[in-house]
Amino acid sequence: MALSKKNAPKPERRCFVLDTNVLLYNPHAVHVFDEHELVIPFTVLGELDKFKKENTEVGRNARTIIRELDKLRLEGTLSKGVPVGDRGGSVRVAFDEGVMPAWGSSGSPDDRIISVAYALHQQGKPVTMISKDINVRLKSDALGLRTEDFENQKVDADQLYTGFAEVLVPDALINRLHKEKQLPIAELKNNKPLPNQFVMLVSDTAPNHKGMARRVGDNDFIMPVSGSRKAVYGIVGRNAQQTMALDLLMDDDVKLVTLIGSAGSGKTLMAVAAAMAKTFVETRYDKVLVARPIMPMGRDIGYLPGDKDEKLSVWMQPIFDNLTCLMSNRGEPGGQQADSKPTESRIKQLMAGGQLVMEPLTYIRGRSIPHQFLIIDEAQNLSPHEVKTIISRVGEGTKIVLTGDIDQIDNPYLDASSNGLSYCIDRMKGQPHVGHVTLIKSERSELASLAAALL
Repeated sequence: MALSKKNAPKPERRCFVLDTNVLLYNPHAVHVFDEHELVIPFTVLGELDKFKKENTEVGRNARTIIRELDKLRLEGTLSKGVPVGDRGGSVRVAFDEGVMPAWGSSGSPDDRIISVAYALHQQGKPVTMISKDINVRLKSDALGLRTEDFENQKVDADQLYTGFAEVLVPDALINRLHKEKQLPIAELKNNKPLPNQFVMLVSDTAPNHKGMARRVGDNDFIMPVSGSRKAVYGIVGRNAQQTMALDLLMDDDVKLVTLIGSAGSGKTLMAVAAAMAKTFVETRYDKVLVARPIMPMGRDIGYLPGDKDEKLSVWMQPIFDNLTCLMSNRGEPGGQQADSKPTESRIKQLMAGGQLVMEPLTYIRGRSIPHQFLIIDEAQNLSPHEVKTIISRVGEGTKIVLTGDIDQIDNPYLDASSNGLSYCIDRMKGQPHVGHVTLIKSERSELASLAAALL
């Protein structure tokens, strides 16, 4: 007989020891452990103190968690434990849990943090070491400790939403799509697409007979995507996924577009092309704003020579390369080239006039960004909290595009499952004003495709 909720056994109350990097990754982590006991080693407070003065996202997170702990201190004594939340959880600062092992009492900060978890384990407590540092997890495991990554904001990268699906249908359904220019999603039976998801209809009798469509917003029908040969600032989709991406980028009703793909898949080039077409040709937006994280996000660029623009040009060179391609003779829309000025001069002219702005992400915090086409390149190097901060800056009439490759992450505490781009794709899918496409083929060159596949 099943137990009633009243008589059901309570879950085991566990003890979680947090590494510094968890709090620097998510300063609100102390609130996500429900009914369990949270232990913060005293060494962690010392490490937070080192970061708190930095004018970076890490520094801001350090200051945030320090203020958070100061508020909790008013609820009791941190050394004894104070309540957190309404499910019986608690947090305490541990200075000493008994006799420290020799390797923990005088070793590195990591070893001293691990030694707190080890001492609790020796006392027979159900302890788990939580760290985003792989080496800390390896050390903890070697000592027989249960150890885990911080999973709160992780997604399954292997099952990440791609933005499109392939559906086998009768020939007649594909013909109806092209003839009537729309098709009720009820006709797809059990393959109901999410808002702004693409559907590749494939004939169940003739595999070469296909039809590409998209569920536009949250409407109850799909519409054919027929812009494969339509140039966007001189750029034409070379494969199905690029065509899908351009369709989303050129749709003013889709306010947030996320694109992931390997090097050479065209994600940044298409985003910049759409931005220039929408801003300089259609005048739909006031300006183009392009930003990239200076790894890690917010690192001071003062050590580079020159003024801000000269320093930033080093980090923005990939964007300049794309702009040069688009503004060359073969990149102009329709091949029209009335301006004989060199490409570099025209780019500088757009920047001087304020129509094209390039910023490090450091300067976006605290701003409101209305009526702009905003591109965040290399977004895989951002944490979920940083992506939330950026998107929350978007003002009325702004379109934001996040691009990146989740298999090429430079942030030491992020991976394909925990980075902000993957998190955004997973959490925002299915919203009527959001679209995503995973680009699966490199189009840079035959050699680049081989390198991406084999190296």
